[in-house]
Amino acid sequence: MIKKLLPVLIGVMFATSAFAAKNDNSIQVKGSDTMVNLGQAWAEKYMEKNPGDFVAVTGGGSGTGLSSLISGTCDIAMSSRNIKEKEIALAKKKGINPSEIKVALDGLAVVVNPANPVDKLTMDQLAGIFTGRIANWKELGGKDESIVILSREVNSGTHVYFKEHVLRKMDPNSTEEFAPGALMLSSSQAIADEVAGNPSAIGYYGMGYISPKQKPVAVAKDGASGFVTPSIGNVLNGSYPISRPLFLYTNGTPAGLTKKFTDFTLSKDGQDLVLATDFVPINR
Repeated sequence: MIKKLLPVLIGVMFATSAFAAKNDNSIQVKGSDTMVNLGQAWAEKYMEKNPGDFVAVTGGGSGTGLSSLISGTCDIAMSSRNIKEKEIALAKKKGINPSEIKVALDGLAVVVNPANPVDKLTMDQLAGIFTGRIANWKELGGKDESIVILSREVNSGTHVYFKEHVLRKMDPNSTEEFAPGALMLSSSQAIADEVAGNPSAIGYYGMGYISPKQKPVAVAKDGASGFVTPSIGNVLNGSYPISRPLFLYTNGTPAGLTKKFTDFTLSKDGQDLVLATDFVPINR
C-alpha cells in the first residue's frame, strides 16, 4: 500500500511546497519519518476536499520536526515519541507552547532476512542483541554468523522509543545503549533495504514498512509469555509488546487552517487513511 502511494504523495509534497510560499492558506508539516507517508496521504486527501488550501509534508525525524516547531519554521510537528521536558523548556523560552494531539497507534516490527531461521525472540533477547551482549545468531538457534545490528539514527523518535522500551525496559536509571558496532541508518526504508539484502541483519521500524523481503519476528514480553506478531489487531488489543502512540504537535491550541487539518486527521476519512497506511486508528 505504502509503495503504491509514495510516488504520488511525493509529488504532492513538492507541489504543495511550491505553493506554500505564495499562499496564506498553507501550512508546513514536518517530522517523523515513520509518519511521513501517513502525513502525505492526509495532505493529499485533505486538499482534495479543500482545494483552496495547501499542505506541505516533509520528514527528517521526530526531533527535526519538534525543533522546527520550536523555531517557528513549521506549523505542525509529526512525532513518534512524546516531546521531551527539555524541548518543552526550550519552546517556552521562545514563546512556543507545544500542544499534543494523539492521532494513531503504531507497532514496531523487529525484522530479519527471510533466510534467517530465527522467527521469535523475547524482549530480553532483543535487549541482548541490540546492546551487543548477544553477538552470534547461533546463540539464538540460528546460523553461526555474527549479528549485524541496524538502528535508526539518534534523532529518530523510533530510535528513542526502542532504546527506552526495549534496551532500558522503561527503567529511568538504566544507561543501556545500542552496541558501538550498530549501524545507524537514516530512514526506516534504509533498514528495510539492508535487511532484505543481508541474511545476518536485524533491524526495527514501524510495521507499515514490512514487505515480503523482510521477516517480522514474533516477540514475547518474557520467557513465560506467548510470542506475538506485529499486526493491527495485536497492537489494538495491547498484546504486542512493542507498540506506541503517534502524535502531532502544534503551537498552542490549533486554530485556523492548522485546526482544520488536525481535525481532518481525527475524522473518519483521516482515520481510514491511518488504517490504509498500516497504522492503527484511534477513532473508528
